[in-house]
Amino acid sequence: MTGNATQVGTAASGALPDNPEAAASRIAAAVVIGRTTEFFDFFVYAIASVLVFPKVFFDAPDHLTGMLYSFGIFSLAFVARPIGTVLFTALDREFGPLVKQTAALFLLCGSTMAISFLPGYAEIGLAAPLLLAIFRGGQGLGLGGAWDGLPSLLALNAPSQRRGWYSMIPQLGAAFGFMLASTLFIIFTSALNADDFLAWGWRFPFFVALALNVVALFARLRLILTPEVSTLFRATELEPQPAFKTLRAHGREVLLGAFIPLASYAMFHLVTIFPLSWMTLYTTEDTSSFLTVELIGAVVGAISIVLSGVLADRIGQRRLLVIGAVAIAVFSFFTAPLISSGTAGRYAFVLIGFALLGLSLGQARGAMASRFSRTYRYTASALTSDIAWLIGAGFAPIVALGLSSRFDLTFAGYYLLSGAVCTLLALAIIQRSTPAEEKATR
Repeated sequence: MTGNATQVGTAASGALPDNPEAAASRIAAAVVIGRTTEFFDFFVYAIASVLVFPKVFFDAPDHLTGMLYSFGIFSLAFVARPIGTVLFTALDREFGPLVKQTAALFLLCGSTMAISFLPGYAEIGLAAPLLLAIFRGGQGLGLGGAWDGLPSLLALNAPSQRRGWYSMIPQLGAAFGFMLASTLFIIFTSALNADDFLAWGWRFPFFVALALNVVALFARLRLILTPEVSTLFRATELEPQPAFKTLRAHGREVLLGAFIPLASYAMFHLVTIFPLSWMTLYTTEDTSSFLTVELIGAVVGAISIVLSGVLADRIGQRRLLVIGAVAIAVFSFFTAPLISSGTAGRYAFVLIGFALLGLSLGQARGAMASRFSRTYRYTASALTSDIAWLIGAGFAPIVALGLSSRFDLTFAGYYLLSGAVCTLLALAIIQRSTPAEEKATR
């Protein structure tokens, strides 16, 4: 399989569906499955980077230093992700989506499996964190290559009056992925003593991640290679383009698009990984109890994501993003008071934070996609997402924890505030550059 003949699958035949909304619904199911498994991988590693890796893979002088080392390696996947997009886009153009998707997800699965079998620092010394860093980079490369274009295809086939609703569907994967990951860690931290959990219990969620990725691979490939979906890809001109050519054509839009979700992405780690790390370091609270509260928060977040779809179709996607960013900016000033006020305050921070996160995250990715020409939309959407995650979330845990531990919790709030300000500035720039007739439709 070479060249454009296989860009959209093995089937050259097929007609466009008579009911675009029905086609969008079928695509939505595959999108949710794929995004859930990706975020499950993400959160399994993220939770382990707090509860396990500082003690198992590093010989740090204290727990805080070990956790900062762990968060440093955590960030590598976000650095590797855009590189993965560039490499696997070239592979897609040369050999087609079947080869590209299979290679990307096997790299992601293989890296996840390798982490689950890694010996710790006590067994192999410095090789332990080095191998962890290599396989974490492999996860990032695989995740960058796993972009299948289905979210863009979903947006293009969504009815015009329900674009907000269909924009939020891929984001449900974040909430579902966290629910699955936190549930597994709740089970193992509750059922095992600390020594058994650190010795072998933490490895089982990684085994589950491997199995889910294999299922997701076949589910996504089965849809991508059907005649109907192949025809939809061709009809919408949704094909991979060279990354640097895409940046020359849409560099400004990609950069602005990367800044739009920064409020959401900063909040993303400030209500999941950061409070878990702070609780682990500076309180005596039970880990499984706090994870249970975060699990409830993820349910609240899922409801809020769905609500964002309803609101976006009523008041407009851009207006909802502005409201969400302003709400996150206000919430940032309550970060320190809530987290430092005891168990009830930390629980309130998590639950309120998840509610605001869902409202903002639900529309964050769809805001810029419509500004890309169809020819470049496939690759531009992937690059925009990669850069946004790198800037907004990749270094959030290490920066927030490092500054808060060195100074005080107010600096975690400042980090969250900076993300909200970036989102508002990006939206303002886009508003000024949008033609009047387009504004009237939003």
